[in-house]
Amino acid sequence: MPRYTVHVRGEWLAVPCQDAQLTVGWLGREAVRRYIKNKPDNGGFASVDDARFLVRRCKGLGLLDNEDPLDVALEDNEFVEVVIEGDAMSPDFIPSQPEGVYLYSKYREPEKYIALDGDGLTTEDLVSLGKGHYKIKLTPTAEKRVQKSREVIDRIVEEKTVVYGITTGFGKFARTVIPVSKLEELQFNLVRSHSSGVGKPLIPERCRMLLALRINVLAKGYSGISLETLKQVIEVFNASCLPYVPEKGTVGASGDLAPLSHLALGLIGEGKMWSPKSGWADAKYVLAAHGLKPIVLKPKEGLALINGTQMITSLGCEAVERASAIARQADIVAALTLEVLKGTTKAFDTDIHAVRPHRGQVEVAFRFRSLLDSDHHPSEIAESHRFCDRVQDAYTLRCCPQVHGVANDTIAFVKNIITTEINSATDNPMVFASRGETISGGNFHGEYPAKALDYLAIGVHELAAISERRIERLCNPSLSELPAFLVAEGGLNSGFMIAHCTAAALVSENKALCHPSSVDSLSTSAATEDHVSMGGWAARKALRVIEHVEQVLAIELLAACQGIEFLRPLKTTTPLEKVYDLVRSVVRPWIKDRFMAPDIEAAHRLLVEQKVWEVAAPYIEKYRMEHIPESRPVSPTAFSLEFLHRKSSNIPESEDL
Repeated sequence: MPRYTVHVRGEWLAVPCQDAQLTVGWLGREAVRRYIKNKPDNGGFASVDDARFLVRRCKGLGLLDNEDPLDVALEDNEFVEVVIEGDAMSPDFIPSQPEGVYLYSKYREPEKYIALDGDGLTTEDLVSLGKGHYKIKLTPTAEKRVQKSREVIDRIVEEKTVVYGITTGFGKFARTVIPVSKLEELQFNLVRSHSSGVGKPLIPERCRMLLALRINVLAKGYSGISLETLKQVIEVFNASCLPYVPEKGTVGASGDLAPLSHLALGLIGEGKMWSPKSGWADAKYVLAAHGLKPIVLKPKEGLALINGTQMITSLGCEAVERASAIARQADIVAALTLEVLKGTTKAFDTDIHAVRPHRGQVEVAFRFRSLLDSDHHPSEIAESHRFCDRVQDAYTLRCCPQVHGVANDTIAFVKNIITTEINSATDNPMVFASRGETISGGNFHGEYPAKALDYLAIGVHELAAISERRIERLCNPSLSELPAFLVAEGGLNSGFMIAHCTAAALVSENKALCHPSSVDSLSTSAATEDHVSMGGWAARKALRVIEHVEQVLAIELLAACQGIEFLRPLKTTTPLEKVYDLVRSVVRPWIKDRFMAPDIEAAHRLLVEQKVWEVAAPYIEKYRMEHIPESRPVSPTAFSLEFLHRKSSNIPESEDL
């Protein structure tokens, strides 16, 4: 028998339907009838006939025609809302879909699995889990470790031993012993009271990453969670049922208590939850729609779910991966700008960088040579000014290896810390099954990822700062020898005038965001937690900085391609012509003024999806194979050979590399 979950004025009602040929209007009336029946004052209605309403899907908010048959309009157990005429909105209604809803309309349940053991997760793996590319399973070794750890907790409870967080209260209440009969209630109270975050909910990718990372930490076997409960958590992840986790509220010690508590709140069937099938709804209904039951917490399990640095670190993983992607592509964008501004490649000479051999600097200089070497890739633009009297270029062109290079090395440093953190046990107390005891410590303190992510923001910001200066050179006719603001009929047309202002605004905003959050600390929990990391803000603002860097480089990419238009019919090098063709596949040349924001977003999307790198990377790697001995170390930020070999098949064999 089909069943539908219907939201009416803040209440969720399960409405069975014996005949699928009944209409959407019938479903609305039946839901209102049940709503009225449960209200002492009939919900303000004299009868069902008085109610005027619209029916819409919770997923996507699409309005439904009241005359359509249910078997045509809805899927079995679909979530819908009845909106009563005259109501502005149901009192507790949350917009049914998160940011970027278009990304979920084509969601398909993954078939592949990643096996977690708490030790081998990579930042790339976690980002892939966030995107919904994989389900999760535990390794047999992890299952055994979890079971052994739980045996220690069960023995503590059985023997009525006084242990923090298991048989006592928390924080300031650590000396308050809790009766055995109330140990489960203690864990539920912990989750409920600590669910005190505010702000927008995490988008699904970030909530998935948070949940996946907590599972990985629990799989290490130092948290004391039962294998039964951990498998329930994994089932929730695999069904893509994602709790409502506000982005603000953690001070980063003792761990990320508020966001992880909201995560756990959904797992126990309370609060809100989202899935591609339901949109936002009460957690118990979302779980039921996927054939899942709320978790019943055993002693220590509430604490096991909420104590750790996973909010900071999961956001940090996304930040590191996006930073790596934009840093690689910044070299390509800058190389294109150098060509348009008729710069020289002498500053990228191997010997210059061999005598100051920072790994990032050496790698960036190599990338510039691989893209601009006219002996390898003839450039008509370079040939046109071969015998000019210019001796050297401005710093924004000449010093790219030094400025971009340290950004690359910063990313590598931070990635190392984040990779260690995602495979670390960050609970308190820790359960050591080999010793048969628990030990209280401070692994929950988020100072490591907080400091690293502050450093990441500072390092990556400079890619935007130098890019904005290159945009200025492209737009300024006294510096570029190109039309002012890269447009014909200047005055009638403004061209890239305000696009440059946008870049300047983003760079200025980044300067404030780069102030380290981890230099701050406020004492909390009645001075029990008297030094904290503020790592949650470090992670969130690092992501904002990186997004701004992407957007500034998107503007530079558009400006450089527009500059090429004024140098035609001359062509640049083969790899840079490929980049130009890629951009022109989504953004047409700027002949006269038009709405520019969509063009910037299209270029931004190319960078976020790493399309610019995919086009240029095979040429860079081909050049590497021909010019660098195999024994020479490659920068840790260099692109993986495996990926390059996969992508190199896109190059026609006849094409000159």
